[in-house]
Amino acid sequence: MVISKRVAPTLLTDQVYDMIHAAILNGDLPAGSRLRVRDLADQVGTSVMPVREAIRRLEEAGLAEREPHKGAVVKNLSLEELIHVYDVRRLLETEAARLGSERVTAEECDRMQTEYDLMREAISDGRVVPLLDHDEAMLAILYQAAGNPVLMQMIRTLWQQCRAYKIVGAKGSLDTGNDDSLWRYQQDLITAARNGDPSAAAAVNHASLLDASERIKARLADQAAV
Repeated sequence: MVISKRVAPTLLTDQVYDMIHAAILNGDLPAGSRLRVRDLADQVGTSVMPVREAIRRLEEAGLAEREPHKGAVVKNLSLEELIHVYDVRRLLETEAARLGSERVTAEECDRMQTEYDLMREAISDGRVVPLLDHDEAMLAILYQAAGNPVLMQMIRTLWQQCRAYKIVGAKGSLDTGNDDSLWRYQQDLITAARNGDPSAAAAVNHASLLDASERIKARLADQAAV
């Protein structure tokens, strides 16, 4: 895609940022990928200034970092960050599930079921990014029912920050061929939401995120050993 240079500078930077941001979240730019300013400028058909500003924003968002002799790269995966991010996710998302299940409606539960069904289709097809997208969409319906937009915003920020980790975990589960961890907890969460059972919803989310972090740890260890 080539972006018109006639677009206002701020809007141009926004468009470049959106393109790089999407490539990172989709896994097209995996962890450790170099963000070469001139190469990216050539790809999107713009000058280097909007690209530099977009990369600066990515660094502020925690999706890119500076490395000696390399410049800007997509943020690398680390065991320490994984532990910290998932510790915070468990705190926030356990509470979001508890609060959401107290207020979620039958219609919203039906929407959760629709996203769950689409997630299961993506799992069957081995499509990692769509399965994560539908999983997050399903969870967002429940969390938004809690009625706390600040909580939802913080969770979405964490989802972006740990998307690369989630891709690693999902790929690892898909590779095993018989791992039900990608859908079992979500199924139980919908049941808890339909039953209006906040304790069960909180317990499911806590167990799900703990299981996910352990699976990702194991996957990172395997990759480091290669």
